[in-house]
Amino acid sequence: MPIYLIRHGQSEFNAVHSDGGPDPMIFDAPLTDLGRAQAAEARKQAQALGIQQVICTPLTRAIQTAKIIFDGIAPITVSTGPVEHLSHSCDMGSSPAALRTAFPELDFDHLPDVWWHQGPLNPNGVPEEPEDIFHARIARFRDSLANHQPRPLAIVGHCNTFRSLAGFNMKNCEIRRYL
Repeated sequence: MPIYLIRHGQSEFNAVHSDGGPDPMIFDAPLTDLGRAQAAEARKQAQALGIQQVICTPLTRAIQTAKIIFDGIAPITVSTGPVEHLSHSCDMGSSPAALRTAFPELDFDHLPDVWWHQGPLNPNGVPEEPEDIFHARIARFRDSLANHQPRPLAIVGHCNTFRSLAGFNMKNCEIRRYL
């Protein structure tokens, strides 16, 4: 049974940041109106896939995308396994308490207060996750999928995560079969 990868919709960070440009300092960036519309359109595609379970990261843009696409279709589980490579402000998350307030129907009890990478800070005060640590984390997540049930499974996540996991880039709210 297949696994589908779904990149989150356009976030406030995506809307204003260009590759190589300065970090706009939008922490745990939520979806824009366009991002919500992209997710609503993706919902139409996803309904035909028979998804039985959804894994999404605890970053707000991924949770919002997962809820728009899968509310009433499949249960959503929050996991740090496929979280984005931490290199910008948008990749620093919110505390479980804040997430619980914003999304009371989801379970965040398994998350520590600071669940994103901690380490040396860049000039903007954002911890940067070393590439080798990121790729090792994604490899562990990949290994955990081997026996994951039920399927079909959807993973709502992030560009760098899916590039490391599957070897391809994805557009906002693109749905691609992984396995």
